[in-house]
Amino acid sequence: MSEPTLFKPLKLGNVELKHRVTLAPLTRCRGTPTKGYFVPNDLMVEYYSQRATPGGLLITEASPISITSCGYSGVPGIWADDQVAGWKKITQAVHAKGGFISCQLWHVGRATTALELHGIQPISSTSTPLKGTSMNNGLEYKDFPPRKMHGDDFQNVINDYVNAAKNAIAAGFDFVEVHSANGYLLDQFLMDNINTRDDEYGGSIEKRAKFPLQVIKAVVDAIGAAKVGIRFSPYGNFQDCYDSDPNSHWSYVCEQIAQFAEPVAYVHMVDPRSDFVIPEAEKLKNLENQVSVKQQFSLKIFRDILKPAGIKFIAAGAIDRQRALSYTEDDIADLVAFGRYFISNPDLVERLRHDWPLNKYERDTFYWAPDPAHGYTDYEFYKGETK
Repeated sequence: MSEPTLFKPLKLGNVELKHRVTLAPLTRCRGTPTKGYFVPNDLMVEYYSQRATPGGLLITEASPISITSCGYSGVPGIWADDQVAGWKKITQAVHAKGGFISCQLWHVGRATTALELHGIQPISSTSTPLKGTSMNNGLEYKDFPPRKMHGDDFQNVINDYVNAAKNAIAAGFDFVEVHSANGYLLDQFLMDNINTRDDEYGGSIEKRAKFPLQVIKAVVDAIGAAKVGIRFSPYGNFQDCYDSDPNSHWSYVCEQIAQFAEPVAYVHMVDPRSDFVIPEAEKLKNLENQVSVKQQFSLKIFRDILKPAGIKFIAAGAIDRQRALSYTEDDIADLVAFGRYFISNPDLVERLRHDWPLNKYERDTFYWAPDPAHGYTDYEFYKGETK
């Protein structure tokens, strides 16, 4: 039998991958506190090194682009010199194993409180706060409403993204990934239930997409299109977001990206079935109820727009081995990103290649553990069948 496409080589930007299994961006909150923010540490070096493979792609946990873009304790950013130095140890360890690594650039927008921002009010497309409470401290988001962005805010955030992208390249990253998904800042402009502005950044999809596209273009201009990826979640429901016509709206965004003078390396999207909390059937039912025009929910819609421009496509979100094999064979995606099972199986690539059994993951240690190594670097590598 011929080798499955999932394990065949692929050119991504300027690098040559040897397989298509990718580590999804996963917030793990293991950074070390210093001077009011968090930096990468040696435990993180071990974690990423464990999951690096020859010719494989890793995408980092989302990394805040500035001290005013943070939302979670323990998350290392990419704006300060000591953060760059810490990430450099990680990229060197990944490269030493023949792997490649992308830094996901993050601004949480309204998904934070002033306590995480040293007293500064969060910013967003809107002044409407998130529902619920902060994972960090249990405080109600409604007590810390965001400030609607205006004036110099837009250029200031663009500058932060550009600075972070340059820092990532200085730290040795092969790519950066602009996080425009999951209800964070750029997604807060795209989603029409959140962005109710009536200025040049709100209303039609052309206006709602203006700021996210400005950010992406600025990053491309700063470091080159071949080093840039973008993450979207058109079917997302996380953090009070949903869109009335995701197929049409994200098709427009993809069409704009496909028209760039040089192709970006990749676009990375979350599968419509995937949700952080609710089961697959409930998620799909919610999607059917929220759209204004009846439509099929499929990543292939966007894949087909991007492919002619030479842009590679990554699919993510509760994808198992069989679905990963079919997505790559059926040309729905070039690469597949795994999250929870890459947490619990540092040797996931070989387990998938040989169809070896997988370690179970321990959900309670995803974001924190009394011993930071527990549920992080202490999962076992496959040792073969025991008798």
